[in-house]
Amino acid sequence: MKNDDSFFDRVYEVTRMIPEGRVTSYGAIARFLGLGKSARMVGWALNGSHHLPEYIPAHRVVNRNGLLTGKHHFRHEKLMQELLESEGVKVKNDQVLNFNNVFWDPNQELF
Repeated sequence: MKNDDSFFDRVYEVTRMIPEGRVTSYGAIARFLGLGKSARMVGWALNGSHHLPEYIPAHRVVNRNGLLTGKHHFRHEKLMQELLESEGVKVKNDQVLNFNNVFWDPNQELF
């Protein structure tokens, strides 16, 4: 990651690294970027990613408890769940099942 990238660009770069079938949290991305108290800013960045020309797999980012809190920012409310399920992630009542098993921590995976 280049140091001159904007915060949003850095969020997008990390989000693109999340493997298919895995999820991470807003806070995990913020901590990886060295801004542990900026989870909400990560969410704002991802909310804006839907309008970018390049694909950002924002559906793979959930809250710290595995809840699909960003689902309202997709074209339709079930799209986030549908995208996750198409990758093999099980979701019930807007909650990622087996969250600890599918959680991807960039601080552990990228170092």
